[in-house]
Amino acid sequence: MTTSLARSTGVAAPALLNIGQVLAKLKPEFPDLSPSKLRFLEEQRLVSPARTESGYRKFSPRDLERLRLILTMQRDHYLPLKVIRSYLADLDAGKNPAWPGATAQTGPSMLGSERRYSREELVREANSTPTLLDEAVAASLIPPAETFGDDALGVLKALTELRRVGIEPRHLRGFRAAAEREAGLLESAVLPVLKRRDGVSRARGAEMALELAAQLDIVRGSLIRASLDRLGA
Repeated sequence: MTTSLARSTGVAAPALLNIGQVLAKLKPEFPDLSPSKLRFLEEQRLVSPARTESGYRKFSPRDLERLRLILTMQRDHYLPLKVIRSYLADLDAGKNPAWPGATAQTGPSMLGSERRYSREELVREANSTPTLLDEAVAASLIPPAETFGDDALGVLKALTELRRVGIEPRHLRGFRAAAEREAGLLESAVLPVLKRRDGVSRARGAEMALELAAQLDIVRGSLIRASLDRLGA
């Protein structure tokens, strides 16, 4: 819910920014940011700018940093809105929440961009081998690239552990095809929203896809656990 601007109390207040000024400050970091995206984030209760008596939005320096954090979490870590909202709620409550999905060893900086790794750095950080990386790329589990991000690091670490028990990248070739089928399913689900073509709808469609992907993860995990339970029965 938005708040009204406080009347002057004689104490100098931080300068407030309109939407255009916010865009000017954030677009160098987030080129795809638009007024409709800002309004969408407000609709989703992630940021609550003040309002003038005429109804114009006014953003405080705290709102600006909050937006920067939200946009970084979306762009660099692909976190769904529900996860971001929960994290921000904990911050607002004075808690010190762990970064969503991160461990103490690998948690990213709150505001930093995703780290990029050369081939040699990726292998070293994952405690893996160049051969395993080549096999992961050949199996379409890691996209070929000159540099790699945190997703590739996480996958290579997982593949390194799986190899210890005899599970090789070639055994997982079907994962790419399954992921593409799921992506097609999600695209069909959000297509009616994307067809509206306005900025708010496109942003909402992208967020819906991420939210639905998280639900698919829950279903997939439940099915795997159920299969493992049968093995132990």
